[in-house]
Amino acid sequence: MSENVKIIEVTEKALGEIAKIFENEETSDETGLRVGVVGGGCSGLSYDIKFDKKKEKDNIFLYGEIPVLIDPKSSIYLKGVTLDFKDGLAGKGFIFVNPNATNTCGCGESFSV
Repeated sequence: MSENVKIIEVTEKALGEIAKIFENEETSDETGLRVGVVGGGCSGLSYDIKFDKKKEKDNIFLYGEIPVLIDPKSSIYLKGVTLDFKDGLAGKGFIFVNPNATNTCGCGESFSV
């Protein structure tokens, strides 16, 4: 596991939801939650979140029992981001709170810096 300061913060609510999903997925000791950034979306960059196998160059951070995997390229865009989970009348799902984003789309799934 990486000894560095964690690149992103994950709220307790998000961790609870991730743990529920993690229990239902077919995972192994080599599996973690991959959080990344990919090109695309209406603002230029989009968040990517999925369960994936660990890769050699990943930054790996442990949140409770959940390893969070961040590739070096994505870490530049994710520094200071908070992963949260909302379950209100307006919708249910994971959200990214990015203080570094200069522009975001209406759905909150893409951004630019």
